Amino acid sequence: MFQKPNPTTPAPGRRPAGLPRVLRGRAPATALAAALLGVTAAGTAWSATPAAARTTAATRTCAVSDLYLSMGAKEGAAGSLYWPVRFTNTSTTACALRGYPGVSALDGAHHRIGPAAKRSGRSYATVTLSPGRSASAVLRTTNGPVGGPCEPTGTYLQIYPPASRTATLLPAPWKTCSGVFQTGPVNTDGGF
Repeated sequence: MFQKPNPTTPAPGRRPAGLPRVLRGRAPATALAAALLGVTAAGTAWSATPAAARTTAATRTCAVSDLYLSMGAKEGAAGSLYWPVRFTNTSTTACALRGYPGVSALDGAHHRIGPAAKRSGRSYATVTLSPGRSASAVLRTTNGPVGGPCEPTGTYLQIYPPASRTATLLPAPWKTCSGVFQTGPVNTDGGF
């Protein structure tokens, strides 16, 4: 007679249902190494992008001590006078500028002449300056007394780089006319 199979006794060479498979020999070590390698590689790939993003986001703001300020060439157009202020990174690492500088005209005794420059209203982005690289902010007034008188000509421009509480005095003969004294944001395209 034939023996009925017992549901609790597995057939030869088979493991009972619901029991975990036990690996013997090299197979367990190989499987574990492959699993760990996969998890490590996935973790490395996942963290590569955030680390790069943190590096970019962590670019420090340029301090006055990092910058050399100079004036570009004056240009006149449609009754306006434009004069760029150039910010050059003289440090050994990259730094960033974002927004508008604070600018005032000063006389020879360092007293302010008229109000500080107003913002042009142009949108802006963060400008990252590698060592030796420059960006500019353009100043604007009218080209003479068009619609109002001119202030006395200043001897210096007092310039606060964006996000700075420390100013630089830059020798620059600036004359504000018709009550128009504006600054554009720091940018690399020369826009106002």
